[in-house]
Amino acid sequence: MGVRVRLETSAGALTLELLPDLAPKHVENFIKLSRKGFYDGTKFHRVIPGFMIQGGDPNTKTEKESSWGTGGPGWSVDAEFNDTHHERGTVSMARSQDPNSAGSQFFVCHGEAGFLDNQYTAFGKLVDGFDVLDEIANAATLPGGEGSRPSEPVSVETVVVIESEGA
Repeated sequence: MGVRVRLETSAGALTLELLPDLAPKHVENFIKLSRKGFYDGTKFHRVIPGFMIQGGDPNTKTEKESSWGTGGPGWSVDAEFNDTHHERGTVSMARSQDPNSAGSQFFVCHGEAGFLDNQYTAFGKLVDGFDVLDEIANAATLPGGEGSRPSEPVSVETVVVIESEGA
């Protein structure tokens, strides 16, 4: 077992096990941002039942919803595509069309998403909090766009990095 991270959200806790052997730069980046409090106060701004929930955008700390989904830490991490299958509970980095553009935004798969395999960098898996994942993914959404903006977004209150033996 490596490093675990617990996201305390307004809907409950999500515990992730990170996979440094598969995506060392992404795990290092996620831990660095978590320890700095970067994710504290951010919202899950994109939810699609049966697909995924997405968060990690610092712009969601503001009321300017038109900018949600466009923010990052000011740097990017090169892709570390691996053979991890995107399925319920897989944690992966969101990015733009550029494969090397991942920064802070991440998503947790709510269902089968094999079409993302080797296209997005998977760097962890959900190990506890599947009920919270379901609650976030099934939230009511606003009309317009792709219909994925939750009407009452769940916030990340804090992220706790849990070091384990040998990590």
